[in-house]
Amino acid sequence: MSTTENYQAAEQLLRRLANPAELVVGAKVSPQWIEDGDRFWYQVRDGADRRFVVVDPVEGTRTPGFDPMPFIAAPGNPLEVPSPDGKVAVSRRGQDLWARSGEREWALTTDGEQDHGYGYGPDITSYRTLMRRFGLPHLPPAVAWSPDSAKVLTHRLDERDVRLTHLVEAAPADGGAPVVHTQRYGYAGDEHAPQAELVVLDVATGTVVRAQAEPLFLSQVSPIMTRWAWWAEDSSAVYYLAQPRDQRTLTLHRMDPVTGEVSVVLSESGPTRVEPNQWLFEPAIVQVLDDEVLWFSQRDGWGHLYRYDLHTGELLNQVTSGEWTVRQILRVADGVVHFVASGLVAEDPYRRSVCRIGLDGTGFALLTDDGLDHVVTVSPNGRYYIDSASTVDTPPVTVVRDWTGHVLVELERADITRLAATGWTAPERFCVKAADGETDIYGVLYKPRGFDPTQSYAVVDTIYPGPQVNRVEPGFDPGGMGMDAEPLAALGFVVVAIDGRGTLGRGKAFHDASYGRIADAGALEDHVAALHQLAASRPWMDLDRVGAFGHSGGGFATMRALLTHPETYKAGVSLSGWHDARTFNLGFIETYDGANNPEAYARSSNVDIADRLEGKLLLVHGEMDDQVHVDHTLRLADRLIAANKDFEMLIVPGAEHMFLDSLAYVRTRCWDFLVRTLMGTEPPAYRPAPIVIDPELLSEIF
Repeated sequence: MSTTENYQAAEQLLRRLANPAELVVGAKVSPQWIEDGDRFWYQVRDGADRRFVVVDPVEGTRTPGFDPMPFIAAPGNPLEVPSPDGKVAVSRRGQDLWARSGEREWALTTDGEQDHGYGYGPDITSYRTLMRRFGLPHLPPAVAWSPDSAKVLTHRLDERDVRLTHLVEAAPADGGAPVVHTQRYGYAGDEHAPQAELVVLDVATGTVVRAQAEPLFLSQVSPIMTRWAWWAEDSSAVYYLAQPRDQRTLTLHRMDPVTGEVSVVLSESGPTRVEPNQWLFEPAIVQVLDDEVLWFSQRDGWGHLYRYDLHTGELLNQVTSGEWTVRQILRVADGVVHFVASGLVAEDPYRRSVCRIGLDGTGFALLTDDGLDHVVTVSPNGRYYIDSASTVDTPPVTVVRDWTGHVLVELERADITRLAATGWTAPERFCVKAADGETDIYGVLYKPRGFDPTQSYAVVDTIYPGPQVNRVEPGFDPGGMGMDAEPLAALGFVVVAIDGRGTLGRGKAFHDASYGRIADAGALEDHVAALHQLAASRPWMDLDRVGAFGHSGGGFATMRALLTHPETYKAGVSLSGWHDARTFNLGFIETYDGANNPEAYARSSNVDIADRLEGKLLLVHGEMDDQVHVDHTLRLADRLIAANKDFEMLIVPGAEHMFLDSLAYVRTRCWDFLVRTLMGTEPPAYRPAPIVIDPELLSEIF
């Protein structure tokens, strides 16, 4: 039974999204580098209080009570991107880019036009609704300054022929008549997709140099923001990665920033997508050295580094090998590469370790051999790195290390005293067999608040199937992917989160299990198998009362679970779910289902099989969701009505994809539904207060 006290505890856990430091202190260190390059300072949030610490890794000192004011630059324009020397800043005005130096301003481009402008990513991922909510006209421009501060790399985006879609805002803030908002939003299989022409702008002369090559296929985000395009360290060249629309070839190009001439450095093709990083929105794991290239490839079934001659494109040698995956290049110096890899911790292949190896493939060594998950930030001068180590049930300890792995100074040990006071207990990491009976899959289990092993508890599977991100991060979760799991456990549910086959973070074959079958990403049959294995040794899990809960891709998978596994899932809450690949984000669907694959798109439709619904269902969607349009939920509802199915639905006026303006209200409605349908009781009358998101924390949320 869920009580007022449980709802209050759930509310506290949900509020961690707005201010993580209310319950956990010292979990994250965000270094602010001081000009000398050896020192940095950071702030520690403690509820509403802040304290400041300065660190000198060379001296091995950590000094609290620091006054950061002399080192804080005057507030700048958040929509400007300053040059490395700080003398010029670039911003976007309409469809063009402008430069500013002091009071002087001048146009860098003048031919930008609607849907064919400079320095911004596809409309589909521009978060216009969210930007309006926070009073911003748009995101900062997508530009990369040359290291010598002379030139700017950007792109001109062409979306003129991309499908034009519409959202209707019924109750605009000014109280006026409904407003129609238009958006360029390509569907999977559409003839026209966004394209980007790389451009180099000379700030002093006004010269515009365009890449003498085919435009880039640009389905999701700017290549500059994901480091698919970058400057050589000496500013002599631009390097960029390109793919055809089927994404089965990846090519590294060199562009001359003076002439625009483009040449191919090296290229790789494969039977499925060829990726420079399994994580879709993380930077490419490719680095150009003086005369060589470090290249990420999964050609042997695992994500490893290969060394190529920069000038001839000849393969010199494979640098790393084994049944594990390179996650990040940290530093290359003196013939040695330091990097982060996952798969080297036997008990949890998702945990990340810091390693080093010679470029010739010899001398491999683990620098962190404690079995923890390591998140690393390298200092700008490359002399040391900040290392945060944790597990799902071990709070982070953050230190500074040198490149031998030696700890120079300890920074923070996260304090979870107030978190524990809510009744929270650390989740249990588990490993079970997939539905094939052979493959290991991993997840976490959250016990209910006030757990009593003699009682019987309803179970909620909090689903996110990827395949572009893990549902369960290997480190301590300060309220990110656990934003829904932990509050649900506080209400009195057993909560599970699982990464089944078809998700990323393991070998190529494990990830490709969902290629061309995106509806199977995360393998719902693996979830069912996991639930039965867990319950076999945990009799307090009541498998007659299992529900699903998911947002976005998790909203799709929640609905899919109800439709394809009704014997297991008796109730579900689907938030912001995409339910038909044929009317969804071109880039996402084609990355994982392939380009021009209408049969695959149709197979993943929840709409087409809506008449299979047997369990209890709550559909929730934001009216102004510009990531997953509300028509996904409305079309599904239309089919459910035609099939004479009972369900509940909440359309939130004005809400964007994450419901940040109405988070407490929406989540409470979801909690109430699950309490009624799975616990069989009426929820308490207690209503959480609205949650106000601090704009400063938006970067942490996303």
